Amino acid sequence: MDLRKIKKLIEMLEDSNLCELEIREGEETVRLSRFPTQMPASMPAMVPASMAVSSAAPGSPGPAAGTAGAGGSAAATPASDEPQVEGDVVRSPMVGTFYGAPSPGADPFVRVGQAVKKGQTLGTIEAMKMFNPIESERDGTLKAILIENGQPVEFDQPMFVVG
Repeated sequence: MDLRKIKKLIEMLEDSNLCELEIREGEETVRLSRFPTQMPASMPAMVPASMAVSSAAPGSPGPAAGTAGAGGSAAATPASDEPQVEGDVVRSPMVGTFYGAPSPGADPFVRVGQAVKKGQTLGTIEAMKMFNPIESERDGTLKAILIENGQPVEFDQPMFVVG
């Protein structure tokens, strides 16, 4: 396919409200997309329903995300990503798997209602076989745990509320 045709297709895609365009001429195929192949968890809501099934992130939080893992404490999960509980939100600094206890049979790092100090470990995120502590950013009381033990987490996902 001619480079001029491809440039014209790019202009057409930019001028339209389409998310993706695929053109076939004989054996040649050109596929243009406004979004990268690996979309963040927040992107599927913006794409057409026909694409949402194949592009949904495998670790995106589901309806069960409101219960806490180790220790059985629970917190209500709001409809949006922002917690409805008053306080400072502790967000995930990375992508990985969240663990609320130092080992499978151990007591959890923290429980809802517990007093926490700045720098205290609230949980860990495993990423690339490394366990990274998630620490409280201030003194206060743990108001909510917004993630389950063993659940995959995305970058900047709300995890805890400290009030």
